[in-house]
Amino acid sequence: METVIIEGVELHLSQADEVPMAWVGQPELISQVLAAWLIVGDEDVPLNPRLVGKPGVGKTTLAYHAGKALGKPVYLFQATMDTRPEDLIVTPVISDNGKIKYMASSIVSAMIKGGVAVIDEGNRMSEKSWASLAPLLDNRRYVESVVAGIKIKAHPEFRLCTTMNDDASTFELPEYIHSRLQPQIFIDFPERDEELMILEKNLPFADHEILEYVVEFLQTAHEADEPYSARDGINIARYALKRLKIMKKEQVRDRSIVGLLKEAASMILDPHAVEYFNAILDDTEFNA
Repeated sequence: METVIIEGVELHLSQADEVPMAWVGQPELISQVLAAWLIVGDEDVPLNPRLVGKPGVGKTTLAYHAGKALGKPVYLFQATMDTRPEDLIVTPVISDNGKIKYMASSIVSAMIKGGVAVIDEGNRMSEKSWASLAPLLDNRRYVESVVAGIKIKAHPEFRLCTTMNDDASTFELPEYIHSRLQPQIFIDFPERDEELMILEKNLPFADHEILEYVVEFLQTAHEADEPYSARDGINIARYALKRLKIMKKEQVRDRSIVGLLKEAASMILDPHAVEYFNAILDDTEFNA
């Protein structure tokens, strides 16, 4: 584990995240994130975009992909209602020999290493937690750890963004925080061809017929303003494929792939989701 010394205090840094996330389609959204992070003059500082949209539309994937596009290490921090200010900065732990070790959060690790910090689902955190990051989000670009008694300055190459779900299970953040999380980049459901590309990217082992059924289901649901996302479609297809895999040959003859997709939609989402499969097709036999 890498360590650094700041004001005489040894900090143990977190590892950057290496996860299989690849953004598909909508290149304009990548351009918007990269523009927010751009420095255009000696007195300029990067902005801290917030990526807003319904759950499952790819906000975290977009942020991760944009960070990787800059060639920077990306650090993901999952925010929750229980996130405390010290969780965002430095946490003390007891080491094996009984001494206190100071563990830098993924955000602080990104600050020190000049990486990208992505605060996922940031509007699940309270104002008290966000307040501890306020000086980082303006031209001061530092945080203070009360626990370790040090001030930590951000590397000039450090960048930050947060994702925020557009739903009711979140906090309303105060204006002084929102004004520091700009610009707002809205991520909507993708168009049909892009949604199919997302399914193909995540399910390269799936028959094209199955992906066509799922993308039609999703597009029909989007038109009805349902919250079902590509992530939901991926999970529906994946579960249906697993069910198909373990079924005996005689069972396969008695079940259609659409029937399995309906079953998966009912279990992963809700019984109402099945209606959107009914709206687009009759049950047809799957040719294994």
